[in-house]
Amino acid sequence: MKHNIFLGIGTNLGDRLENLHKALQAIQRFADLKKVSSTYETEPWGYTEQPTFLNQVLAASTMRSPFEVLNSIKSIEGEIGRTPTFRYGPRIIDIDILFYDNILLEDARLILPHPHITERAFVMVPLDEIAPNYIHPALQLTIHELIKDMDTSGVKLFPTKSVEEDA
Repeated sequence: MKHNIFLGIGTNLGDRLENLHKALQAIQRFADLKKVSSTYETEPWGYTEQPTFLNQVLAASTMRSPFEVLNSIKSIEGEIGRTPTFRYGPRIIDIDILFYDNILLEDARLILPHPHITERAFVMVPLDEIAPNYIHPALQLTIHELIKDMDTSGVKLFPTKSVEEDA
């Protein structure tokens, strides 16, 4: 059975656009991409003394269980070059499971929906772009309703060249 997932991707070290591209390519090994948000440049969250991030959110479907998805994204992060650092520190790539179907899950390794979604404009802005009417399974409000009163001033659309421009 196919499961609908939303993943958040962020990077603030190295070639940030290339890091996002590598992550999207690798995710396609276990999930069918349905929608990918624009790329946003965002202020760091949690620990602010670090470079700005590039962030995207994607909607996909997968046959894998939540824990299989978690294992897959941790493996991809390692392949791209993520090394352990401190909490909310700089990273070459970070991939988070935001939603998995409408599952509510609390486990030592995984909490669904992601517990900080509604605090993070860098997740909410791209999520609102691709799924404004998606209903948060715990809060029973749409993404668009949740973002209405949020300060999104630190989230800026990042200009990227389209494939056609390179041709």
